[in-house]
Amino acid sequence: MILLKGITKRYGALTVYENFDFSIEDGTVTCILGESGSGKTTLLNILAGLTPFEGSVSPQPRCSYVFQQPRLVPSLTVAGNLRLVCKDAGRVSRMLEEVGLEDRAGEYPCNLSGGQAQRVSLARAFLHPAGLILLDEPFSSLDLATKLKVADLFLRLREREGRTAVFVTHDVDEALMLSHRIVVLKGGKAVAELRPQGEPCADLFACRAPREELLRLLM
Repeated sequence: MILLKGITKRYGALTVYENFDFSIEDGTVTCILGESGSGKTTLLNILAGLTPFEGSVSPQPRCSYVFQQPRLVPSLTVAGNLRLVCKDAGRVSRMLEEVGLEDRAGEYPCNLSGGQAQRVSLARAFLHPAGLILLDEPFSSLDLATKLKVADLFLRLREREGRTAVFVTHDVDEALMLSHRIVVLKGGKAVAELRPQGEPCADLFACRAPREELLRLLM
């Protein structure tokens, strides 16, 4: 378990968190749900060690980060981007097969669709030897059909490797589909928590918790 204790984060006069406590359970997917400005991305950046803060994170996790945009290195091929985090050519090849991009290994990012590029980003995150995967609205730029395919890929990779994951979103359906635990943030405070029944499943018609309840909590 990762424990955050007494987290305080300010940007000038703006206080995002003040004496904030939070926990992340090993081997689970925790969703941080909230409106813009509620502190979602700041929490990920604190976990990743990308922003200074007061308080403690224990143990300090080794993280992979999947952003809204894939952030691939444009001058490297698909395989080259993966080799940045994994020098094992066999593992890279197997991962490309897993994400359905073995025939695109020699392509450059500019020649990929949005869904293909985000699959490369997921592959990179899972190839990196990190215990915690952070995802900042990774499906928001994808159309619905592509989002469901990439979300299902994420769940398959995560279940196979048993990684702990934290992802942020403002999309209630994503939260219901992909999480073991949903935490609603408002003004830097956790105002509600919901634990959908069953395992995460990228199926809009199999959401395991009342959508209306989450929408009410976000009001």
